[in-house]
Amino acid sequence: MYTHHKNIVKAGAEPKDAKGAIIMLHGRGSTADNIIGLNSVLNIKDLAIYAPQASNHSWYPYSFMAPVKDNEPALSSALELIKETVQQAVTDGIPEDRIYFAGFSQGACLTLEYVARNAKKYAGVVAFTGGLIGEQLQLDNYQGDFNNTPILIATGDPDAHVPVTRVLESVEVLKGLNADIRLEIYKGRQHTISMPEIKLANEVIFDQTN
Repeated sequence: MYTHHKNIVKAGAEPKDAKGAIIMLHGRGSTADNIIGLNSVLNIKDLAIYAPQASNHSWYPYSFMAPVKDNEPALSSALELIKETVQQAVTDGIPEDRIYFAGFSQGACLTLEYVARNAKKYAGVVAFTGGLIGEQLQLDNYQGDFNNTPILIATGDPDAHVPVTRVLESVEVLKGLNADIRLEIYKGRQHTISMPEIKLANEVIFDQTN
């Protein structure tokens, strides 16, 4: 089992000139540089990008629906790394209500898990195929008030890695924390990020709140 070394790749606008920041979390087997590549299609050119890199290219070793203890200590270490990334952006002069989050697959699950455990007003959240983590959701872990933070969850049905049932369960938890949720389910879509999802993310999150 492993923990994560702090390795945050930066890109985009300089923090002193940025309108906000975005924390981008890559999927299993991928890289920070890969998820940063979405800046060519997402309307985030005015944002400072912070993309932590997972050790072993994986945020945790097993399925997001495995017992949490099986994914420790990697999962807790990954959540701590996101916390440190947020703190880095704040230190660079960007308040948390100007911070966006975006992740794909395993990175989307981790994105939702982090913001649900630390619910407060953020600029916006995009989860490209993800749900809250654990064999069963531990509702005591999720606290705070999103104060109508816009959150987009886009997923495929069926998806080989993220069941729609868990996505729906996650949506209810996030709504309970006062998130402004938009859920979009694409029938028969492969486990990837499609152009319709990119367009939707721009319309719902980045064009509205940037």
